[in-house]
Amino acid sequence: MAYSDGTKQAVRTDFIRGLTLKGAADKNDIPYETARGWKRTAKAGGDDWDIARAATRISAGGIKTLTAEILEDFVHLFEATIIEIKDASDMSPMKKAEAISRLSDAYQKTVKAAGASNPELSRLAIAMDVLQKQAEFIRRRFPHMASDFLEVLEPFGKELSRVYG
Repeated sequence: MAYSDGTKQAVRTDFIRGLTLKGAADKNDIPYETARGWKRTAKAGGDDWDIARAATRISAGGIKTLTAEILEDFVHLFEATIIEIKDASDMSPMKKAEAISRLSDAYQKTVKAAGASNPELSRLAIAMDVLQKQAEFIRRRFPHMASDFLEVLEPFGKELSRVYG
């Protein structure tokens, strides 16, 4: 089905203003795959919707605000994943500890990268590095304690973000 240039522009605008690509497609009553194709074609032609979105976010509040927003999005994802790991009854304590270790490593790297553009976050990056090292230590030396560590990790992570964030 052919769509008007206006529809394509509306999807682009909604995406750049913050909707997910799926959300922008749904809002404009078009299939997600169509929106994805438009985005890919636009990028090949020099119109990178992701760059335009980032530029819009930066201009709205500056790089510090953008960094904080991205980090906040990541923290929500991190917390949701920790809950899933904690509730996974089909995972052994060793697998849970390994997943926590990997997730903590990703968290630490993300916070460290954010701290490079926002110095206020560098203290949090150091704290998260220590937490990642602790998770790895528990995974190696005390795998039977993974469940207890998970129970403490989520509220402690929130506390670190409150204190250092």
